[in-house]
Amino acid sequence: MLATLTATMALNFTKEHKDVNRIAEIIMNTLPVCSKRHISYSTFTTIDIEEDGTITILEYDNPATIIIRNNQLFDPNWKTVVMEGDQNAGKILKNCSFKAQKEDRIIFCSDGITQSGIGSEKFPFGWGHDKLEEFTIRLISNNPQISANKLAGKVVNMAYQNDGYHAKDDASCAAIYFREPRKLLLCTGPPYEEERDKKLAEVVKNFDGKIILSGATTADIISRELNLEIEDSFEFHDPDLPPIAFMTGIDLVTEGILTLSKVSEILKVYNNNYILGKGPADQIVKLLKESDEIHFVIGTRVNIAHQDPNLPVELEIRRTVVRRIAEILEGKFLKEVNMKFI
Repeated sequence: MLATLTATMALNFTKEHKDVNRIAEIIMNTLPVCSKRHISYSTFTTIDIEEDGTITILEYDNPATIIIRNNQLFDPNWKTVVMEGDQNAGKILKNCSFKAQKEDRIIFCSDGITQSGIGSEKFPFGWGHDKLEEFTIRLISNNPQISANKLAGKVVNMAYQNDGYHAKDDASCAAIYFREPRKLLLCTGPPYEEERDKKLAEVVKNFDGKIILSGATTADIISRELNLEIEDSFEFHDPDLPPIAFMTGIDLVTEGILTLSKVSEILKVYNNNYILGKGPADQIVKLLKESDEIHFVIGTRVNIAHQDPNLPVELEIRRTVVRRIAEILEGKFLKEVNMKFI
């Protein structure tokens, strides 16, 4: 309960851009007082990231935040503030402010991470902050593009392993990775006028990122305009959908409306426990999740087959399905989405 209260206050005050020391003072004066020790207590780390890359970190009694730059520990010139007043006199806060650079990492955690394994033969005094630093640097050195999600997950898993696969305390870890946005282009449907096929092909040719073509007609247009061969696959990883195809320079080629409809359904129910398979819709979802900027190019030529009343009700026209996917990506997954109709 204290953690939830602390996090809520920290988030709201940070939004208002209050002074970091004032934030800490309000939080610590608001928290209930322990009946035995007569102190208000909740450890916290708040990180405020501005659009210009300015980072402000405020820390109280949590393991020291780790900042890694160029595969080395980076010291942002931490400042120490000793609080005054009857209730919080003598409590020490740490804060810093610095400009982030591309490829910087910030890792912060609860003491359940650094104290994991305490009392064991291997770590009688706990895993320790130094071991945590070494571990994160090694992970990044071995995989320079490791995502923030995977990095934090590996830290938590190691702490869990240190505790003999039975956590003895809250073991939370979060990571921030400053990098270039990962871009994805998904093209589906032929342009309204055939004369615009060349424009669609130019968009695909000049795009700097991963590319998905969803729809046989779309793939045929790109194949013809860019003189690329389509290689069909006969491996059915999803019994409900046609198999994927292959084209040089294109990351994924799938069937259109059926596949996109299933993508929408997967995104609706997706959570951290959902296991993606190898089917075409699953592969699209995987690429969507891994991307930050997602660009949809939607052809507006009507496919008469999709207006057939004898087809299933859920087989909606392409534009409606793509809009639904875009809404889920923005609202649920916080992706930056751009839609262009051609």
